[in-house]
Amino acid sequence: MINLEIPKKLQDITTMAHQFANDGLRPISRKYDLLEQEEMPEELYPLSELLLAGGVARSDKPSISDPDSNRNGRSMMAALVTEQMCWGDTGLFLAMPGLGLGNAAVQAVASAEQKQEWGELFASMAITEPGCGSDSAAIKTTAVLDGDEWVINGSKIFVTDGYRSKQVVVWASLDTSLGKAAIKSFLVPKGTPGMEVTRLEHKLGIRSSDTAQIVFDNCRVPKANLLGNPEIAKTDAERKKAFGGVMQTFDNTRPIVAAQALGVARAALDLTTELLQEKGLALDYNKSYHQLSAIENDLYDMEADYEAARLLVLKASWMADNKQPNSKNASMSKAKAGRMGNQVALKCVELCGQLGYSKAQLLEKFARDSKIIDIYEGTQQIQQLIVARQVLGKSSSELK
Repeated sequence: MINLEIPKKLQDITTMAHQFANDGLRPISRKYDLLEQEEMPEELYPLSELLLAGGVARSDKPSISDPDSNRNGRSMMAALVTEQMCWGDTGLFLAMPGLGLGNAAVQAVASAEQKQEWGELFASMAITEPGCGSDSAAIKTTAVLDGDEWVINGSKIFVTDGYRSKQVVVWASLDTSLGKAAIKSFLVPKGTPGMEVTRLEHKLGIRSSDTAQIVFDNCRVPKANLLGNPEIAKTDAERKKAFGGVMQTFDNTRPIVAAQALGVARAALDLTTELLQEKGLALDYNKSYHQLSAIENDLYDMEADYEAARLLVLKASWMADNKQPNSKNASMSKAKAGRMGNQVALKCVELCGQLGYSKAQLLEKFARDSKIIDIYEGTQQIQQLIVARQVLGKSSSELK
């Protein structure tokens, strides 16, 4: 039986996250958007400690122990919390100490011993390269085993939190001639000799979160810092399984990134409704369709679009918690929510006219922040390609 209600335990956590975003992030949102500084926003340190103390940011075990029952655990909680935090401010959420996309990679493929050894992380994730964007299999950064150490060489761009994070999860190839079969991920602590942040990007949106270029020049890390299985796949079946393990990172993170779009869209809709009500336009859901004004019709359409994206995100997260393959659903949620978030935020700017376009309100910032969510973690086009492969039963070589 389908149950679309959020469990009470997660409802309480969601309420706590919303209060945190409203009282902690929203008041400093404009300040750090304007500053776009390299240093960590000082307010985030005590806010992060408060968040961790409240249990919102910690990995959560499934709410029930029966392996044959429905589970609502880490993935569902992360999606719900992320939406609320990004309702407050997406850039500040990304910059929060202790959070990071690399953390999800560790959770996806690291061994139990590695997770125990490293403990609490603030890890960024370095995948994209100057000559390799959405095609992760074309990575040219290399990792060569030399005794008990891996030697990493290459360059990564557009690394979210690459400057402020404490560790970087680096995607590198053990043998570039083998393509995706030889790609592995490595945890590289900041300060490791041979790793250097060479540039910080100035961006349209999420300006309070840093985006860095990192160069690896004979960067050595312990052999144990390879996440997951170190063996190179030899057969086609092994290669598919090996790269699937690496790509499981995206199956975990894409619903979370999609939830960021939900948060931005919800923030834009809430503020737009508030501003329009101040001008005398109060929504009346009892009206017949032919009685609606153009603005009301637009608002109802956006609410429906938001709700459709939200349900896709919740399903992909639920599937992850219940150990069901969710690659198609993760990409569907990312494609739908990413597009929806940007379209809703831009439409809200339009509906509010001068107030929407000026810095007197945060609507223009929501619109700027929303665009990157449709791009990173795989563009709209890549998500649609992944879904098409799943639906048609085609491999990446058969459908490009």
